[in-house]
Amino acid sequence: MQDKIYSLDLLYNDVPMPFVIKTMEEIDEQLGGIADNPHRHNYYTVIWSFTATGKHIIDFREYPILPDYVFFVSPGQVHQIITDPRPTGCVILFTPEFLDKNSIRPDFIANLKLFRKSDETPPMLLTPPMALSLRTFADRMFAAFHSRKDMYLETTGAYLKLFLIECNGYCPLDPGSNTQRIEVGKTLVKNFREIVEKQFMKWHQVKDYADFLNVTPNYLNEVIKSAMDISAKEFIQNRIVLEAKRMLVFTENNGKMIGFDLGFEDPSHFSKFFRTNTGQSLQEFRDSIIK
Repeated sequence: MQDKIYSLDLLYNDVPMPFVIKTMEEIDEQLGGIADNPHRHNYYTVIWSFTATGKHIIDFREYPILPDYVFFVSPGQVHQIITDPRPTGCVILFTPEFLDKNSIRPDFIANLKLFRKSDETPPMLLTPPMALSLRTFADRMFAAFHSRKDMYLETTGAYLKLFLIECNGYCPLDPGSNTQRIEVGKTLVKNFREIVEKQFMKWHQVKDYADFLNVTPNYLNEVIKSAMDISAKEFIQNRIVLEAKRMLVFTENNGKMIGFDLGFEDPSHFSKFFRTNTGQSLQEFRDSIIK
């Protein structure tokens, strides 16, 4: 089972591109109306359904596709789009390098509420006024990209930034939370997310992260629980499980090898950990995805 990770270089008409915007109709025609397979790639993806319906599976969670739903997919996330016939919509693809070349700071994406590397990633529903406002930026991006005029990529980059800022303003806070609670631990939560993403294969204990962040494990748990409705331990475990699932789908490595890559020295401990957190054995999960 070869790793199905798409090339970092986006291709449009067989030409490598750092940015692409196209219609869902165009993609559906290229695929011949057949749903794509689960895959991942090293660029950002924004999918806006105008009238499309169906389902979008992101990191093994299924979400409905409905009109004026917008999805934000980060590099490395596993996803699959299954639409009903004749979908209409807009798909925007861009690499991290595209942001850099257009003087968009590296922390710009990180500070948005839109792209999440490992959390639940439900779609954002647009109201008619929101859709009308965003459609202006999307149409201008599309026109600039396909014009191929001088500095057309710089123009699309400027509209892309405005489009994402506008989306970020529409993005609701997590259900059940409130602004004050999130603001209190905003920096700590952000730093915790970032360090988990870098170290989850090595650090499995809350204390490891608390020590790095110069707080007590209890305080870290309290802030994470308040902001995210799960404990710091659950967040760490969820990230490990997600990576295990990705490896089971996209590599031929056995459970022992995957467990070792994820920092488990004892294969039986890793197998038990996976079953406890998913209700399935490693092989049962792999077989269910292949089926």
